[in-house]
Amino acid sequence: MGGLIFVTGGARSGKSRFAQSLAEDCSGPLLYIAAAEPGDPEMADRIARHRDQRGPRWRTLEEPLRIAARLPGEAAGADGVLFDCLTIWLANLFEESGSNPAPVLEEVDRLLAAIEGLAMPVIVVANEVGGGIVPENPLARAFRDLAGTASQRMAAAAADAWLVVAGLPLRLK
Repeated sequence: MGGLIFVTGGARSGKSRFAQSLAEDCSGPLLYIAAAEPGDPEMADRIARHRDQRGPRWRTLEEPLRIAARLPGEAAGADGVLFDCLTIWLANLFEESGSNPAPVLEEVDRLLAAIEGLAMPVIVVANEVGGGIVPENPLARAFRDLAGTASQRMAAAAADAWLVVAGLPLRLK
């Protein structure tokens, strides 16, 4: 059975570990979609550690931008999909768009349509960005607003939604 599962939480909340455990409840091969790019040695090390935490059932698609277009073809043969993380993908798209949120949200809608057409569970992980202080500059506020809107769209479309705090998953829906 397919469907969107949305997992959100703050930095280092345990959301990725929880989302991976949900995906690993699926039987058979799994697809991991990574939007992050190794821009510096610390990030490259972080990506390698995440990759090492996944077993042989996992195949990884590293795609910083065109996830909605590639998802249907890449998901073929997988019993579950984990996309970690929506927020990094949004940042990549926001930069590519010249900080224009409209085309980014259109891409979010394309991703939701692609997920809807899949027969397996798709787990989408996002950082909760609305729990902190209001950013002091317009660009950061625009991104915070974009990420919040995208998370709301994901959560509304999801069959299940979770908030992870201090390693504890709280079911939202």
